[in-house]
Amino acid sequence: MKEVTVTAMRGKLAVVTGASDGVGLGLATRLAAAGAELILPVRNEAKGAAAVARIRAAEPAAKVTTRALDLASLASVEKLAAALEAEGRAIHLLVNNAGVMAPPTRHTTADGYELQFGTNHLGHMALTGRLLPLLRAGEARVTTVTSSAARSGKPVWDDLQSSRRYSPVRAYSLSKLANLLFALELDRRSTTGEWGIVSNAAHPGTTLTNLYASGPSLGRARPAPHEAVVKRLARWGLFVQSVDEGLLPILHAATSPGAGGGQLYGPDGLGQFTGGPTRLAIYRSARSEATAARLWQVSERLTGVAFPAV
Repeated sequence: MKEVTVTAMRGKLAVVTGASDGVGLGLATRLAAAGAELILPVRNEAKGAAAVARIRAAEPAAKVTTRALDLASLASVEKLAAALEAEGRAIHLLVNNAGVMAPPTRHTTADGYELQFGTNHLGHMALTGRLLPLLRAGEARVTTVTSSAARSGKPVWDDLQSSRRYSPVRAYSLSKLANLLFALELDRRSTTGEWGIVSNAAHPGTTLTNLYASGPSLGRARPAPHEAVVKRLARWGLFVQSVDEGLLPILHAATSPGAGGGQLYGPDGLGQFTGGPTRLAIYRSARSEATAARLWQVSERLTGVAFPAV
């Protein structure tokens, strides 16, 4: 497995969402080892405290704190951003990693948006927009976590919230395509507007985390079979990799001097399920700049967060 060497990040401030477990926790631990100071916005305070303890157990000198954030609430996003802006510290790295995958029935955010689209995409876009002054001050890199599922994503403009027809996988694919389109459009706008931000996207392939249990089991009386299937494949060594392996494409995208803006990174193996980090061709579903610009405008309206005009 090709390793990623993280350059020294002492004096750098990194914000990583979804770092209470899984890939996010692994990323945060690697960043702490490189000397970065970490802010981990979390929804579950107890899980956040446990994550901090695990990071400090691995890196006793780690500077890491948690903050409250529910990406399924735009008010929560605004509250966190206001607190960080009041502190006035430049942010050098933002990893938009948190997410929910494939609830069997349609759920909504606090603002009435379909849960996956609202959490995975709108929450992260709103967070990035509200933190933009701090990101610009830090000449930050913004890495947004997508999925190979984005390849099958397709915006249905008159039903982005899956109100008329809900499919767990289709809604997830749309949210992950939205993540990718956002990352690419953010880099284009930063370049045009001279914001000083580098934006890219990455995905971890099929990585064994609780993403396969929490989302598919949401609202079910019995646990969904997804986690058991993925664990079985992992035992057989088929199409599934560990967290330590899956985080590498994201770590590369977020920290490597050679990882550029407007790019997509992921595993180099068959079907992008597993493998070492590599630059991938942008999926056909995400190549239209007109689609990205339209989604950007719709998302600004839905979140109430406006980025600078370019």
